[in-house]
Amino acid sequence: MKEEKDDLWRGLDPALAKRIGTRDYESASLPEQLGTTGLEAGVLLAAGREKFDEVWIPGVEIFPRRIYRQPFRGSFGEFARRDEGILSEIKLWPAQWSAARMFGHTAKGFHVHPPFVPTGESAADYFARQFKTAPAAERPYSKEQWDVMFFVTGRLEMILRDLRAGMGKRTMRFSIDGDNYRSANNVGVVIPPGVAHALRVEGSEDAIMVYGTSTSFRPEFEGRIGSEVESAELPEEWRQFLGM
Repeated sequence: MKEEKDDLWRGLDPALAKRIGTRDYESASLPEQLGTTGLEAGVLLAAGREKFDEVWIPGVEIFPRRIYRQPFRGSFGEFARRDEGILSEIKLWPAQWSAARMFGHTAKGFHVHPPFVPTGESAADYFARQFKTAPAAERPYSKEQWDVMFFVTGRLEMILRDLRAGMGKRTMRFSIDGDNYRSANNVGVVIPPGVAHALRVEGSEDAIMVYGTSTSFRPEFEGRIGSEVESAELPEEWRQFLGM
């Protein structure tokens, strides 16, 4: 078999042939893909939450949305109902709603919001109790910023990374479709504080996001890690030319 593989490139310069690599198309398990190469949100939901117990970030919620086609007019889709669905179950209703637009081929993040920890208590012990035994209704939503995100246009990839003390460095990576692409990837996402999140737009189409936060906007809650992609400088050659 090795000889057959070597023969594939016998028509190339030997020095170059040694540098050729190939892509591995063998699929890892779904939990492995979630933390590495990523999954479509619809695949994630179809497989069932229990399949990802070992890698799911505590407090994160991903829930389906149905987008209704309205012929010759457009489409209609609900975001959330205060007294039904996931937001009702976890007793979270945003204090502020906002919208953001991302141009095609751009990225945002990583952003992270500081989680509340009671004075004198170990952060790791507090988080373990909060997400294992305490009911969601007891979460201090008014003291920390939780995000609830919905996507109206475009296609995006979302990456989440748990940074909370004692919670394990779990990563979730998945793709989402805006309402203008009716699919199983039309979802809403709940992101807890202490979980870093980043977005990048797929393709040249702008993405529009509508999101709610459990607290009103507070600049001190807007932490950034590895967010240089948002403020990339001009190329070095350009800056030299401009005398910068």
